[in-house]
Amino acid sequence: MVIARTKLWRRTYRILLTLFVLLNIVAITQAYHLTHFYERGTVETIEEQTSSVWGQAQVALIGLKQQKLAVDAVPDSPYTDIRLHTNDGIILDAWQVKVPHSRGTILLFHGHGSEKSANLTQSNTFNEWGFSTLLVDFRAHGQSTGNTCTIGYREAEDVRTAFAYVKGAGEQNIILYGISLGAATITKAIADYDLKPSRVILEMPFASLPGTVEGKMRMAGLPAEPLAALLTFWGGTINGFWAFNMQPKEFVKKIHCPVLLQWGEKDMGVLRSHMETLFKNIPGEKKFVAYANSGHENLCENEPEKWEENVEDFLEPSAKL
Repeated sequence: MVIARTKLWRRTYRILLTLFVLLNIVAITQAYHLTHFYERGTVETIEEQTSSVWGQAQVALIGLKQQKLAVDAVPDSPYTDIRLHTNDGIILDAWQVKVPHSRGTILLFHGHGSEKSANLTQSNTFNEWGFSTLLVDFRAHGQSTGNTCTIGYREAEDVRTAFAYVKGAGEQNIILYGISLGAATITKAIADYDLKPSRVILEMPFASLPGTVEGKMRMAGLPAEPLAALLTFWGGTINGFWAFNMQPKEFVKKIHCPVLLQWGEKDMGVLRSHMETLFKNIPGEKKFVAYANSGHENLCENEPEKWEENVEDFLEPSAKL
C-alpha cells in the first residue's frame, strides 16, 4: 500500500511539474512575441499566420509574430520628418508640424503595436486649434529603430528625448498627449525625469503592467491568473527589467500640472476601477471624462464631438477643472 501511494505521488508530481514547465514555456514565447516587433516583410502577416487551424493553434500557444506597421497617411499641414537620438542608442522617427503664431506644442504618443499616424486625427485637430505638434514613433514601432518594446519601461526615455528636443528649441508651453501605452509611458517619463509639461492628456492608460496583462487575458477569453503573472514576469525577465514595477498609478503622483484623464466605458482591458485609482492618485488639478460609446480605441475618432469639446476646453489657459 505504501509503495503504491509513493508511486502515485511521484506520478502526480511528474505530471504537475511537466504542466508547470509547459505553462512557463508558453508564457515565455507569448511574452517574447508581445514585446518584440519584426521588420516589415520578415515574417508572415497576421492573416497568413491565422489562415489555418494549425496556424491559429500556433498563435494561441507561442504568440503572434508582429511586424512594425507601415505609415499609411501623413499630416494635413506641411511637416518635417525628423530623427531624435535617445541616450540608449535608439533613433526615433517623428513628424513635426509647426503652426504660425503657435499657442504651444503638443507631443503625441501612440499605443502598443501602433505608430505615429494613428494620432493624425488628433494632431490635425490640434493644428486647427493653433498648436504645433510632434508625432513620435516609439522604439520598435513604425519607422523608429529597435525591435524590443518594454511596455513603457524604457519607452519613458523616448518621451524624455522628444520633450528635450522641443524644450531645447525654445518652446515654453509643452503639452503631453498619449493613448494607452503612450499615456502610461508619459506618467513614467514625468516620474523618472522630472519633466514639467504645462498640461497632460492621458487616454486609457493602464494603472499597472500586471493589470493590463490581466486585461489582455480577459479580452482573449482566458483566465487572468496565473497567466498574467507569468507573462508579466517573463516579459520583464527576458528584456532585462522588473515588470512588476511598471506602475502608472504610482507615477501619476508626481504629475503637478493639470491632467485630463479619458476612458471608454466599454473598455474590457482597462477597467473603471483602474481609472478611479489613477484619478485619485493625481495630486493637482484634474478632470475625468468617460465615453459611454467607446472601448479601448481612438476616442477622438469614435466620439469626435464629445472629445473635441472636452479637450478644447481643457487646453484653454483659463480652464477650470
